[in-house]
Parts: sequence; structure tokens; C-alpha cells
Amino acid sequence: MYFLTFKALHIVAVVSWFSGLFYIVRLFVYITEAHDKPAAERDILLPQLKLMSSRLWFGITWPAGIATLVFGTAMLSTYWPMPQWLWIKLAMVSGLCIYHGICHWIQQRLQADNPPLSSRNLRIWNEVATLFLVSIVFLVVLKDSLAMLWAIGGFVVFAAVLMLGITAYRRLRTA
Repeated sequence: MYFLTFKALHIVAVVSWFSGLFYIVRLFVYITEAHDKPAAERDILLPQLKLMSSRLWFGITWPAGIATLVFGTAMLSTYWPMPQWLWIKLAMVSGLCIYHGICHWIQQRLQADNPPLSSRNLRIWNEVATLFLVSIVFLVVLKDSLAMLWAIGGFVVFAAVLMLGITAYRRLRTA
């Protein structure tokens, strides 16, 4: 019974964490682009966007990330010995935690009016969370060695398609 409760809470936390990660980087793009606006517009946009990003980051994204790790760890005790797919998932979650940490660094820099990346680079950075999400979900659902190879191959293909889409969209916007 506890396992299913932890699993449900883990899924809710994961959905909330990813929602925060997807939206925060979009706000990073808007904050970065607001720096290039005329002064009157910039003076209105920046304080509002910074407030929104701080509330999202500290009110939703951080708590959801912590809850994800807590409930995920609570479920780990039922997986002993741990299967190979779970080790790979834990490695991917570690990568996602690093992604989260880099987003925190970007958040701090933007709050100090020191954008570390261009809006184009932030748009690309925004897709990294999608790659983690797709890879982890396929791995967790399929769980076998062949599925892992498909998941890794799918990850590479998905990344290539995303990059092509970003490039095409950029060309359309500037045309």
C-alpha cells in the first residue's frame, strides 16, 4: 500500500517538477529578450518577469524537485537488487538534477541583470528537459535491454529533430 502511495506522489511531483523546468526556461528567454527592449518597456517587463520566475522557481520547481527525489527514494527500497534499467534511470535523474542546478545558476544571474546566455541558446536549453523526460519515461515503461537501446536511439533522433525544428523556426521568424 505504501509503495503505491509513494508512486502516486512521485508521479505528481515529477509532473510538477517538469512543468516548472519547462516554464522557467521560457521565462529566462523572456527576461533575456526584455533586456533588449526600449527603456520604458524594459522597466515594466523586467520586474514582472523576475517576480514570476522567482515565484515559480522557489514556490513550485524547487519543492517539486525535492518531493520527486524524496518519494523516488522511498520507492527504492522495494527494488533490491536494483535492475539495470533502474541504474540507468538514476543516472538520468542525476543528469536532470545537474540541469536543475544549472537552471538555478541561470536564475541567479538573471535576477542580477546579468544574462549568461542568449535567448537563442536558452531556447535550445529549454529542450534539454524534454530530452530527459522522453528518455526517462521510455526507460521506465519499457524496462528491458532492447528497450534501453531504442530509448537511447530515440533520444538521439529526438534531439536531432528538435534541433532541426529550432533552426527552422528561427529562420521563419527572421525571414
